[in-house]
Amino acid sequence: MKRTRLATDRWFDVLAETDTAQAAAMTLSPGQSTGGPTNAHRDSDQWLFVVSGSGHATVDGRDVALERGDLLCIEAGETHEIENDGTDPLETLNLYVPPEY
Repeated sequence: MKRTRLATDRWFDVLAETDTAQAAAMTLSPGQSTGGPTNAHRDSDQWLFVVSGSGHATVDGRDVALERGDLLCIEAGETHEIENDGTDPLETLNLYVPPEY
């Protein structure tokens, strides 16, 4: 068993991992983005759960709004960018299967 808390003072922090999966917290400040048109995880699916805040994702050229409670699966090989377009921090919990970082 592994247990941790969804608390960190960094914008991206790997919280826990096993041989087959990894959990990371990501917090984007208003106006901050990460990724881009060439950013992709070749072998890992990224499951992004919005804990708080709002923003949007661009996945393989398709835009999707993100808000609290959303769960987005970015499949292995899909290009993606996540941006906070709100006024509060965009806090997410990300699962990478298999581990990416």
